[in-house]
Amino acid sequence: MFSKIVAFGALLAAANAGLLGHGHAVSSQSIVRHDEAHAAPLHYAAAPVAHYAAPVVAHYAAAPVAHYAAPVAHYDGHDTYAHPKYDYAYSVADPHTGDHKSQHESRDGDAVHGYYSLVQPDGSVRKVEYTADDHHG
Repeated sequence: MFSKIVAFGALLAAANAGLLGHGHAVSSQSIVRHDEAHAAPLHYAAAPVAHYAAPVVAHYAAAPVAHYAAPVAHYDGHDTYAHPKYDYAYSVADPHTGDHKSQHESRDGDAVHGYYSLVQPDGSVRKVEYTADDHHG
């Protein structure tokens, strides 16, 4: 039975066999002129080997280690802080995107006051004012 299956497979393979194409033909040419004169070949000789005396071996001792005391850092416990004070503002008015917004903030010491505003998609203007200090957090 096994030999019948092998024979049938061989018959099926022979029936499906065919010629395989070799692809498209490729042609190339190169025009090289061989009538140009060439220079005579150069002959090189090895450089002479120089013989020198053996190097002198010197022994060095390590430098003596100096021992220094580490500097003592001194801190007197007094920090100096600058008084925080600033004013900051910006605004955007972009007619291409319709983005209109602004912000202003000022700080004097621990008190911060400011506002920001923007135009909502329905055209209304939202303005928010805020304060942060010792009393309002």
